[in-house]
Amino acid sequence: MFLAVGVACAQPTLSTRSKKAIALYTEADNYRVRGQYTEALNLLQQAIARDKNFAEAYYRMGLVYVSMKDYGRAVASFERALQLTADIRKKKEIWYSLGEALLLTGRYQDAQTTLRQFVQQETQNRQRLEQASRWLASAEYALQHAYEESGIALRVLSDTVNCFATQYFPVLTADQQQLVFTRRLGFGAEHDEDLVVCEKDPSGRWLPPRSLSKNINSVLNEGTCTISADGRRLIFTSCVGRQSYGSCDLYESIKKGEEWSTPRNLGPMVNSAEWESQPSLSADGRTLYFVSDRKGGMGRRDIWVAELDDQGQWTKARNLGKPVNTPADEISPFIHVNNRTLYFASTGHSGFGGFDIFYSEKTDEGWTLPINLGYPLNNHEDQFSLYITPDGLRGYYSHERITPQGSRGLIYTFSVPPDRQVKYTSSYVYGKVTDKLTGRPLKAQVELFDVEKNQRLSLVESDSVTGKYLMVLTRGAEYALYVNCQGYLFHSQNFDYTQPETDGNAPDPIEQNIFLETLRGGTVTVLKNIFFDTDSYAIKEKSVTELQRVIRFLQENPALRIEISGHTDSTGQPAYNMKLSENRALAVANYLIANGIDKIRIAARGYGHMRPVASNDTPEGRQQNRRIEFRVID
Repeated sequence: MFLAVGVACAQPTLSTRSKKAIALYTEADNYRVRGQYTEALNLLQQAIARDKNFAEAYYRMGLVYVSMKDYGRAVASFERALQLTADIRKKKEIWYSLGEALLLTGRYQDAQTTLRQFVQQETQNRQRLEQASRWLASAEYALQHAYEESGIALRVLSDTVNCFATQYFPVLTADQQQLVFTRRLGFGAEHDEDLVVCEKDPSGRWLPPRSLSKNINSVLNEGTCTISADGRRLIFTSCVGRQSYGSCDLYESIKKGEEWSTPRNLGPMVNSAEWESQPSLSADGRTLYFVSDRKGGMGRRDIWVAELDDQGQWTKARNLGKPVNTPADEISPFIHVNNRTLYFASTGHSGFGGFDIFYSEKTDEGWTLPINLGYPLNNHEDQFSLYITPDGLRGYYSHERITPQGSRGLIYTFSVPPDRQVKYTSSYVYGKVTDKLTGRPLKAQVELFDVEKNQRLSLVESDSVTGKYLMVLTRGAEYALYVNCQGYLFHSQNFDYTQPETDGNAPDPIEQNIFLETLRGGTVTVLKNIFFDTDSYAIKEKSVTELQRVIRFLQENPALRIEISGHTDSTGQPAYNMKLSENRALAVANYLIANGIDKIRIAARGYGHMRPVASNDTPEGRQQNRRIEFRVID
């Protein structure tokens, strides 16, 4: 009895005396909370017909329109409700909802005025006060930055791509030859979703989309995917019918040749009993960003990250934390192939209303404060699912509009203005790894190291069927690339990308086919990441990456005996060149011995300029002749 009295006393007094209007109003809310908006609106309109001054019915009608994302009609309903009440408690309720709706229609000045009224009057509801303060900050930000000239001109892709009822969340491979996205056959969430792929023809036009794979698409829904830079690791979202840990989960498929594997659940280290979706892979497919509403986050939906270890297992996902995540929602992460720039959508950082797209840079100290990408990419509507090409010059994203039929999503593209381009653009090296003697494709490990930091940045495998590999190279570092396959002599490459871009363009892709030789006496590889100053045999510090790679190779192959040989170009006196090459070979051999390799296994010899591999008449040829070689004796 006491509980019933307490509830009755807590009920707000309605502004009408019409019992029929109240009954219709109450019945309407039963439909509203179940998402049956048409029925709810019909009943509310009947209630208002009984009493045109029924303020609460107008307010609840506004809430229905907000749920339908019809913010214009929501504003009109809220404003009418505000005119009909003098009760400050009800005014606060209306100001709160009206302020959001005004923000989401781009009426920033009115939103600012309304939200200020709420913030000044609200003293008890801390959660609402914090949310209203965030909306107010966005209204003030938008008033300062709306319609600033950004140079972004959005262009919808052709009907060849946008040929479905709706399409969204586009991603591309690093070579920009494949566009993968989710398509839905109807306008509602009940319609089938699948993953499709468009490929470019020789003239650069997108061909019609086709199903990504019969092994992936099914009678169930598949959506919001990410693909590694080489186009061989795919992670996507599925919510019903597959083995899962709860709500929507993330699944993985690997491409071998032209065939995608049967998807497998990423497991409990990534997935939870809650909702996981919207994945984004780093270029090498070994770091995964995704969205979840699981417990332990900072808000309802946060960005989380997991990593693939050397045993091929995903580590336990961790919250990305501040300053990216906020108490509001963060969704739709996209990590650029440079592995430094993270794009995402948020309602928690100051913007133009709804979800805006922001970016943050990863530094040694953590993530930088997010920056809004600005108008017109962002406006008062929701924006998300952005993709930026490796060269930083072009963007793709999907935008959904509410139509009479439902939500209609289209894929757009745009040129990225210079002041909004990524700081570190990327290119890539690609090719095939094959057996030098037989030409057979090999499944080999391809590793990329930053030689200054002696830090491995990426690890991929060449395709076991085709031998193809692709590795992203980002401006700002010097790289050592290693290709290793059991039973074969390893191969090393050097890529110096430390110099800044002079023309604003990323370097051209490099085709580099790798021919590995089986381990036998006489096989030779050049150690391309051993460095000396001119006329010096003191090993430079950045050679440590290569030296440790050699040590690891010798430890993995304990029966090998090798020769380290030094070579010079023809510049200078023969005797001097011979001595310099001997000293350099000895310096390398002594490093290996000092780090645990038995000296019986290593011979060191200098050859001066006696064994050139290129002409000494050009700078490029002389550079190739100055080298340290690793030769298998037996």
